[in-house]
Amino acid sequence: MSEPVFERDPSDPKKKEVAPLLKLALELGPLLVFFFANSRGEWLVEKWPALGSFGGPLFLATGLFMIATAIALSVSWALTRTLPIMPLVSGVVVFIFGALTLWLQDELFIKMKPTIVNSLFGAVLLGGLFFGKALLGYVFESAFRLDAEGWRKLTFRWGLFFFFLAVANEVVWRNFSTDFWVAFKVWAIMPITILFTFTQMPLIMRHSLDEKPAE
Repeated sequence: MSEPVFERDPSDPKKKEVAPLLKLALELGPLLVFFFANSRGEWLVEKWPALGSFGGPLFLATGLFMIATAIALSVSWALTRTLPIMPLVSGVVVFIFGALTLWLQDELFIKMKPTIVNSLFGAVLLGGLFFGKALLGYVFESAFRLDAEGWRKLTFRWGLFFFFLAVANEVVWRNFSTDFWVAFKVWAIMPITILFTFTQMPLIMRHSLDEKPAE
């Protein structure tokens, strides 16, 4: 039987795990490359003039973001022989909108990318619930073991949260400068996400299979 291309089900004992710090680096690395290239674009072009073919700092950042994303997915494949579903979906949108950004030299497409990705994730999570599937287990299975009701509730909340992130991106890119949008994308989204995750801990503890407190 051929090996699956996408990451295995969380309950599959054959699923290969990636070290948490390495997994974090693979997920955040491309974003840090994007921020650095946008903020130090002129310096990078001075050091490597060939990079100037991308265009201005945001276009250079977009090109390097695409390359870094491809490298991160390749490393994941090399380590596990599977592709992580959510980073892959995000990567596909990065490649499509990044290519449009570079081809048309229009910032609109890369700025809309987070809106599209977050809306897609929200729709997938809520749509999965409609069909009786709590898909969030693919993201958090290494951190939590919850009962079915817990996964359903957590998936629903994360679905709504992704739509919140989509709206926030639209508000920021349409009303603030490009540099502010880049800083928001890199330095604000992660703290907001971490804060949201912490607010879900009471629900997680109530439905934990490892240590469920008395009602």
